[in-house]
Amino acid sequence: MAFARRTLTGLLTIAAGLGLGVAAAIPASAAESGSWHAYGNTNPITSSSATWHCAGSKALASSVVAQVCAIRSVGGGAVQGAVIVRNNRASLYSVDAAMDLYTSSGTRLGDWACASSGVAANSWSVCFGRTLAQSSPVNSVGSAKGVNLGVSPNV
Repeated sequence: MAFARRTLTGLLTIAAGLGLGVAAAIPASAAESGSWHAYGNTNPITSSSATWHCAGSKALASSVVAQVCAIRSVGGGAVQGAVIVRNNRASLYSVDAAMDLYTSSGTRLGDWACASSGVAANSWSVCFGRTLAQSSPVNSVGSAKGVNLGVSPNV
């Protein structure tokens, strides 16, 4: 399982280097549809009661950053993958995103992709994967606009 995960991360890196979106690295049939949620100028992490563990931010373009996160519910029994995009530009920015979710032992829980959507000027938007029941630690690998966002810490 760990080998497959490293291979996926490597494919995302190669795809990003070639300017391909994550959809080119993960077959469309392999990913479920994620969903975009706009947060305006409210930080989705600090406004949430859930626990978010995120990789560092990566630049997608001038004044636009993204990061991949693994999220755990307040009660601890549910998890979710997410890609956060912050657009600090004065105009709309279009972006697609994808992420997966794995247990720390290497069990694949799922892959999700959000089709290209506009992130409003000076705002946050988050692409969420499906919420899953899971009590063991999980992490997520993600990408946005063809940029590999790395691996989130376990949550």
